[in-house]
Amino acid sequence: MRLLRSGLFALALIIVTPPYAVLALATFPLPRLLRYRLISGWSRLVILLAKTILGIDWRVEGRENLPSRPSVILAKHQSAWETLAFQHIFPPQVLVLKRELLWIPFFGWGLALMSPIAIDRSRGAAALRSIARRGRERLEQGFWVAVFPEGTRVRPGERREYHVGGAWLAVASGAPIVPVAHNAGLVWPRNAFIKRPGTVTVRIGPAIDTANRDPKIVNQLAESWIEEQQKALC
Repeated sequence: MRLLRSGLFALALIIVTPPYAVLALATFPLPRLLRYRLISGWSRLVILLAKTILGIDWRVEGRENLPSRPSVILAKHQSAWETLAFQHIFPPQVLVLKRELLWIPFFGWGLALMSPIAIDRSRGAAALRSIARRGRERLEQGFWVAVFPEGTRVRPGERREYHVGGAWLAVASGAPIVPVAHNAGLVWPRNAFIKRPGTVTVRIGPAIDTANRDPKIVNQLAESWIEEQQKALC
């Protein structure tokens, strides 16, 4: 049954993605936030399809912790699910991502029009400066910025080094950090065709003030909270 459902879900993506990509290209002349709201409809549709076809539901804990102004989200990255669902759960946001994702046909075209912060991770310090500069621009434009500090998807129960880029942006811009833990990888495993039914828990932590603080310390605070919550979720 899981194989059948996963196959139907993949077929649904093949059907809906190309026309939505054409729609995304047509939004090019529109203001950034309006463009985002239109294109992000694809993500909302995919999450709805995942709920309907795959049986993947979700619940959100800690919504009361969301600041009233644009912030930097630091979160675990376990699957494609959270990159889509965050667009439904949080205010309009842009992702910090590797530039190669923009080269993917259809998907990458729409992604490029959502004002992401695409970086060349091989450039080291130059990539950090790009995150800070472009991140401040996006925050000033009214977007939140979502960062996966481990830099890649990790399996439930695993962890990698938390890179400081997101914390550096938050400190440089004065924006608070919102730490987020979740267990999406339990139902939508990394690079797996077959998904599992279940409920994803997205847990939003108290905002971390970044004013006059060292980015490394801020990053450690976010990491400690996220990893502690992951133990309970996974």
